[in-house]
Amino acid sequence: MKALNENIQIVVGDITKYCGDAIVNAANTSLLGGGGVDGAIHRAAGPELLKECTALGGCRVGHSKITDAYNLPCKKVIHTVGPIWYGGSFHEREMLISCYKTSLQLAVDNHLASIAFPCISTGVYRFPKSEASQIALKTISDFLAQSCDQFLKITIVCFDKDSASYYS
Repeated sequence: MKALNENIQIVVGDITKYCGDAIVNAANTSLLGGGGVDGAIHRAAGPELLKECTALGGCRVGHSKITDAYNLPCKKVIHTVGPIWYGGSFHEREMLISCYKTSLQLAVDNHLASIAFPCISTGVYRFPKSEASQIALKTISDFLAQSCDQFLKITIVCFDKDSASYYS
């Protein structure tokens, strides 16, 4: 575990084991589960999560929606749809920034004090890890400094040590 400041820490682990208020799901636009983090969260939460997500009608890239967490140890799941990397010329950076901002705003709006993020879009969506980590840290730090009157503890849960190294 590495603390970047009093509000942000980086850990290597399984986001489905996070016991804080909310985890962020790196979802696809259907919100109906998939591979990677999305599939793991849906499997751990149980079928009730799929049922609630079905009623949400999907989610656009760069946006976020919130659900209950069901069998997960946290209270809520914030589903955000990260951009697929097409080389950087299709507003991927702006959409990734929006993923973090809209997720954080949902946390504030729902009075959540702790939230865990995965490394959004860096898996099968191929966003470069070095750039995605910089975007994540800057967006979270800026949000906490400018837009947030309540205390938020942020944990970035990386799947492996290689991913975590980009947040140093």
